[in-house]
Amino acid sequence: MPATCKAELRAVADKEFAKLQKLLDQIPDDLALTPDSDGITPKDIIAHRAHWIALFLGWYHAGQAGLAVEIPAPGYKWNELKRYNADLRAAQQDVSWPEACAMLWAWHLCWLGLIGDLDDIALYGEPMKGGNNKWTTGRWAEAAAPSHYRSAAKYLRQRLKAYQSAR
Repeated sequence: MPATCKAELRAVADKEFAKLQKLLDQIPDDLALTPDSDGITPKDIIAHRAHWIALFLGWYHAGQAGLAVEIPAPGYKWNELKRYNADLRAAQQDVSWPEACAMLWAWHLCWLGLIGDLDDIALYGEPMKGGNNKWTTGRWAEAAAPSHYRSAAKYLRQRLKAYQSAR
């Protein structure tokens, strides 16, 4: 069930980020850079999550400024996410594991800053400007951070379990 107020949003973000951080601390460097059967590494997953927080923050600020908001990204439509994510992995190929983790932490702090600056009305009172749908800023914020933390943690748990079983 999505959050409906700032306190719930912050609570779910704190909970999901803490779970993810605990897993990040357990990922050995060699596993962080080992591709799965789809060619995706834990590093790719974390850098991807950081990037999507940055995208959300960009959408929010552009909408607030009355600028055109291209969601999910310029030149891409929602039905092209597979291509976008592949292009993103290619663009982030030289990002190291420590850099990916630092990016996630930095964008999480930016996300927390935005949420901290907004009240319940700004977060949940109306659709996000530029969002081009009925989702509120709070709903977009939850999709960009806590929901992504949850899915990243699930992926990392699976990878870590397989890694430990193979040893």
